[in-house]
Amino acid sequence: MTRPFRQQVDEGILDRAAALFARRGFAKTSLQDVADAVGLSKAGLLHHFPSKEALHGAVLAQAGSLGQRVLDRVADLPHGPARDRYAIDVLVDVALAHPGLVALLLAPVMQADPGAPAPEVDVAAAAALQAFGVEAGAPVSERAVRVVGALSALAVLVLAARQQDAATTWRPYIVATCFDALGHPGAGAALPRTDQVEA
Repeated sequence: MTRPFRQQVDEGILDRAAALFARRGFAKTSLQDVADAVGLSKAGLLHHFPSKEALHGAVLAQAGSLGQRVLDRVADLPHGPARDRYAIDVLVDVALAHPGLVALLLAPVMQADPGAPAPEVDVAAAAALQAFGVEAGAPVSERAVRVVGALSALAVLVLAARQQDAATTWRPYIVATCFDALGHPGAGAALPRTDQVEA
């Protein structure tokens, strides 16, 4: 049996911590909560991150990096269905690999109290919105509501797919659902035909 690399352990800690911060907020998440979620003692967690603030800072940096990665990948594409589809593809893959971080990244988009998240999270969420051509804080429009709907569906469906251990099976349906939510029905993911059997 091989031991995971420290980077893999740290990424797992960051993802679990991000999920807790997204659900409970920073103030209501203790180091013991995070330690319990990752299967470490509090002392073991402190070996990786010397304080709750250091852990939170690392989580925010990682979430910001993921949001910027999505924006960078689509920035050169003109706004429209092709850019939307590519942004969804990138976000779904990022979300499947880092569900906790994506939950934190999208928390400002989905929360009723937009003032609750840290400003750093708002910046990361703004990058995800910009990938779809929506500026954070812009007046409500059909496009903004569709983008929030697509991002909300993405977050919920990715979590459900991971709980079912069916990420690969669900992926094309998640992409199609999000694409449809953006107002591009019929042109979503090329869904597998149920009458075909893989060889």
